[in-house]
Parts: sequence; C-alpha cells; structure tokens
Amino acid sequence: MPNPVYKNITISGLPGSGSTTLLNQLREELKFDGWTGFSGGEFMREYAQEKGLLDQDGKLHHSANAYSEEFDREVDMGMRERLATEENWILESWLSGFMAQGVPGVFKILMVCSNTAVKVDRIVNRDTVTPERALENMNHRYQTNLKKWRRMYKDEWHKWVIDTGKATQSDAIDFWRSSLYDIVIDTYSTNQTESLELVLHAITQKKASHERS
Repeated sequence: MPNPVYKNITISGLPGSGSTTLLNQLREELKFDGWTGFSGGEFMREYAQEKGLLDQDGKLHHSANAYSEEFDREVDMGMRERLATEENWILESWLSGFMAQGVPGVFKILMVCSNTAVKVDRIVNRDTVTPERALENMNHRYQTNLKKWRRMYKDEWHKWVIDTGKATQSDAIDFWRSSLYDIVIDTYSTNQTESLELVLHAITQKKASHERS
C-alpha cells in the first residue's frame, strides 16, 4: 500500500472494543514500511505484573488508582512527545488519541463496541474469568480511571478540546468523544477484516487527496 501521509497513528478504545486486535493487524500490515506498534495496555500489564498490581488471581488489571499521578503523566506525556518528535509509530492506549490532540500528522482512531455482552465476552476469553467478574472489573476501571483522569487532565482538556472548538464549556470531559478522532469504528457491526480495511482506506484516501492538492 502507499505510505500514509500521516506520521503516526493512535488507537484508542475501552476494554473489549478491539483496539489491541487492530494494533496487531496494523503492525503486520505496515511493518515492511518501517512502522512499529506499541500497546500502552501491554506495557501497563507488564508493569503491574512486575509490581504485583494485578488482582489476587493475577488476571484482571487494577484501576489507574494503582499508579501515581506522576507515573501516569510520565507515560501519557511520553506518548505525546513521541508522537510530536518521531515517526512511524502506532500507539494504542485508552488515552493515546486524547494525548495526540493538536499534534500534527497523527491519524486518530477510536474503537468502540456498542454491545456490552460482546465486550464482556471478549474480556472473558482474554482473561479467563467469569462474565460477572469481567463486567464488574470493566465498569469499575472505567469509572475510577475516568474520575482520576478528569482531575489530572482538566487543564489539557480546556486547552486542547474546548479552546479548539471540539467541545463546549458545558460538555463533560469525555476522552472518547467522537469529535476528537478522525475515524470511529464500532466492532459490534464491523468485523476485524473490515476494521482494518476501513483504516487503510482512510489513510490512502488522505494521501491521494494530499498528492492532488
């Protein structure tokens, strides 16, 4: 495929949305063009295993409260710095798309799954836990992480989102707001192959438009 006009790509999505699957597909598809994929979730899971921060069975990840705000900011702002200064990165994490706001040349993908049962089933298969535990952990992590990150990044939200017209003062802080992304893919109605094709098509269409201008 033609090289994308974008310097870097981010993939954001909550657990069970298919973001890691898309990362692995893009890693394979673009590896011969010099692209490298990095999963924030994989990094945090390795860190959690090393520090004993997983649940008692060593399967489910704790919420962001298990990490200090300084650690979170270091990881998140490190992603932003990489997106601003390096090329050919595919960065996947809950907040990678938000961290890319205002950074030129980044294609921002949001993965969602509109069916909760499907999301839970994916987590069950990945972590080998019961559906009840998967749902409880998923909801707890979302609420806890959102509360922490809203507190941590309220200034960035105002600067990167409100001041740029992507949201208004009255809108709640929502790091997965569709207006922050270049493409939104619902993996309940779009399978893995179709999701990859949507992204590759969007990238090549942008490049073709860029070359004609």
